[in-house]
Amino acid sequence: MSEPWLSADDIAAHLGVTKETVYAWIADTGMPAHKVGRLWKFQVSEVDEWVRSGGASSAAD
Repeated sequence: MSEPWLSADDIAAHLGVTKETVYAWIADTGMPAHKVGRLWKFQVSEVDEWVRSGGASSAAD
């Protein structure tokens, strides 16, 4: 079975940050996200790998 797509609210809750932080990470650090119409969608496996590779820590710079 394929991995479900999550909303910005869902991925923010998964990471323990605000939705505004998620949007900032998309714009500033290349957080893996896919635009579907007007909405951003995320796959947990991609986001978790991005966090593990240091993507979220570069946002603090």
